Amino acid sequence: MSATVSPASAAPGVRASRTTNTHCPYCSLQCGMAVTAGARPATLVPLDFPTNRGGLCSKGWSSAELLDHPERLLRPLVRAVPGDRTSPLVETSWDDALNRVVAAIERTQRTHGRDAVGCFGGGSLTNEQAYQFGKFARVALRTSAIDYNGRFCMSSAAGAANRAFGLDRGLPFPLADIAEADVVVLVGSNPADTMPPAMQWFDAGRERGARHIVVDPRRTATARNAALHLQPLPGTDLALANGLLHIALVEGLVDEEYVAARTTGFEAVREGVAAYWPDRVERLTGVPVADQRRTVFALARAEKAMVLTARGAEQHRSGTDTAQAWINLALALGLPGRRGSGWGTVTGQGNGQGGREHGQKADQLPGYRSLTDPAARAHVAAVWGVDPDELPMPGKSAFELLDALGTDGGVRTLLVLASNVAVSAPDARRVISRLADLDFLVVSDFFLSETAELADVVLPSAMWAEEAGTMTNLEGRVLRRRQALAPPEGVRDDLQLLAELAARLGAGDRFSGDPETVFEELRRASAGGVADYSGISYRRIDEEHGVFWPCPGDAHPGTPRLFTERFATPDGRARFLRVEHVDAHDRPDADYPYVLTTGRVLAQYQSGTQTRRSRSLQMVAPTPRAELHPDLARALGIANDDVVELVTRRGRARFHAAVTDTIRPDVVFVPFHWGGGSSANALTDADALDPTSRMPAFKVCAVAVTRIGEPDEHIPPPAAATQPRPREHTGPVPPTPHPPSRTTTTPRSTPVKSTPRFLQGVFPITGEGLSKPGPVDPALRWTVPPGRTAQALYFRGGNSTGELVYVLLVRDGEPVRWFPIGAKADTHVPLRVVEDLLGGSVVELHAAAPEGVTGEIVVDLGLVEV
Repeated sequence: MSATVSPASAAPGVRASRTTNTHCPYCSLQCGMAVTAGARPATLVPLDFPTNRGGLCSKGWSSAELLDHPERLLRPLVRAVPGDRTSPLVETSWDDALNRVVAAIERTQRTHGRDAVGCFGGGSLTNEQAYQFGKFARVALRTSAIDYNGRFCMSSAAGAANRAFGLDRGLPFPLADIAEADVVVLVGSNPADTMPPAMQWFDAGRERGARHIVVDPRRTATARNAALHLQPLPGTDLALANGLLHIALVEGLVDEEYVAARTTGFEAVREGVAAYWPDRVERLTGVPVADQRRTVFALARAEKAMVLTARGAEQHRSGTDTAQAWINLALALGLPGRRGSGWGTVTGQGNGQGGREHGQKADQLPGYRSLTDPAARAHVAAVWGVDPDELPMPGKSAFELLDALGTDGGVRTLLVLASNVAVSAPDARRVISRLADLDFLVVSDFFLSETAELADVVLPSAMWAEEAGTMTNLEGRVLRRRQALAPPEGVRDDLQLLAELAARLGAGDRFSGDPETVFEELRRASAGGVADYSGISYRRIDEEHGVFWPCPGDAHPGTPRLFTERFATPDGRARFLRVEHVDAHDRPDADYPYVLTTGRVLAQYQSGTQTRRSRSLQMVAPTPRAELHPDLARALGIANDDVVELVTRRGRARFHAAVTDTIRPDVVFVPFHWGGGSSANALTDADALDPTSRMPAFKVCAVAVTRIGEPDEHIPPPAAATQPRPREHTGPVPPTPHPPSRTTTTPRSTPVKSTPRFLQGVFPITGEGLSKPGPVDPALRWTVPPGRTAQALYFRGGNSTGELVYVLLVRDGEPVRWFPIGAKADTHVPLRVVEDLLGGSVVELHAAAPEGVTGEIVVDLGLVEV
């Protein structure tokens, strides 16, 4: 896609127009478009690029209108009274602004040490900018404190792919392969709204007769076109994947030849999924057994099949394990490495793939190298001209970095590029309070975002059409962002900003503001790494419509399809890994009885810094809307367009109600593109991070809902006095209930009449004799609350040992019922005749096995509390 220039036929004094082939600034499709610029404003048309084939979504079509938006930042801003963030932001010169930034950096590092200065980046930076930001942190600042907003997006899928395949590339095949698949299972993904041009490949598949299965708690635009829609409770996708693999094993659908030849670790997974029988999975997820079976048989019997996961499955406290569970299913069916088949993750941000490859992540060096690997440190240090021992070790992950701002040992001066953490970070009110604790905050942006409003210095940045560089899309295709017009006078791009700051810090000889010069250095730094760009050049990108990495040499063709012969592990085999379902950290109770999940809508993007300022997009999605099922809305007295307040243990936010039967009755959905009084992320949970990816649980927390009033064009924010106090820096604080505020216009909600209770899990057992039953685990003990009664409804159990075992239902220390479970067998016993269990009763499950017998038992006692 080379640039074209129209004839210079303009009248004297009028700038001739020029048409430049470039790419959309929004999602990871990176759709091709031609931008015509001369006399502003610029205009655009779509191009026939391989990902969009002439299509654009509403965001892409409207992107040029923001280039000359009246709220565009054109001059640096500083506080009128230095150090006083209550004083107004006023315009100043670049020299004054950068002097203040450098003085703050030097003062902070002199007083608190190098790691007291931190950097926070974004998945919309070009490869050159992301690479230079990581280098700037480690060479110019010599700090370990750098991470980026992709930690909130793709990191769980990346963690799973790295440990399963040895390599993380969102789609290990071209996007066009989707059209070849006979069956596609989409888990927590809604491309019809988030990346509409991609739907042409799904449409082409369906026209051939392909079956698409969508796993989503909402009946989204993508789900409406699917052959089958599975609607699980948010946070249970792992249990569903394990359950599907259980069925595949029982029905003999596993590709045993593929598993033996190309994988390791399957026996542990085989043993683990034995506990996920269909009935139990239906109870955990809400997905009917019949639909589980239909999904497995469709995948297993298809000649070509794909499993694609996205944020709905991955933004959880166990997001990495959830992605791994779906990888396990794909591997067991022999899908990865076959054309038209496999597992992939649908990357979201524009450069979400490249942004995590070249060093702005806390633990990485360019080329997807590990910062703790001595060989990787030596290679990159040689390219940068520094001693490997001078490179810092890994720092804190994104939320952990933000949560420690302003503390001893934490960051005291922060530089933010291409990110609006005041809206996009979880528990956003807590993050805003942490930003206020900083000694100094610097933000580079093109608009005064919610984060920039809090800064000491705001630096105006060039927008997408005004800068040059490379991006890496969701398929691993490296492409070129070309400059279509010069930025407004007084505006610089972030590559130039970093080079200038490095020069003022005494490291200017190691940094450049020219994108091609930086890319040539990136090629050398990535050479030999997992994400090897050494064979990719600007010339090749122009000639080949982008080049797929890894591309380790000038003569290498690039790698559109990965894993066709071997995986990127030392032995070439993919890794199965046993994973288990865990409950959400923030679970519903009497005060917060429903489940909240968050996501995107068609006409907005990310934190909304750009799209909320687009006049055309505002006409499509002017206000944030909370989706509620008609049954829930009726019970709470809520009508369409009413103003509702959502409350979690962290905050309150208000939205217009959208009453729709496309969502589960026990789930509420809100978009995360707004801040202020309608901030979805003021509600989300950040207190249980994924142990591998450090991903917060954006997609599930407990919530209460109340009606505030009738439809109102402007949604009033919750009263500040009613907001929970953000968690203090000093250690964990138990959550304090904050039920919704009530008004005289709010009807009383219908009380919950019964609550299900379950004693269940997989537990080791060592027999002491069939006549000597004993407690199994504290998790299998429950006390009926005072004033309530309970009834046991069923018992389900499994036995991995080769001998008969018994499970005993005990009430207040007395046996109630024995359940025999045969050797390597299971049992299911309805319990409708068991007497009521009164308040205060202690219910336990004990077990007995022949002396010396060891193994595991699976138990599941279902009760209802009334």
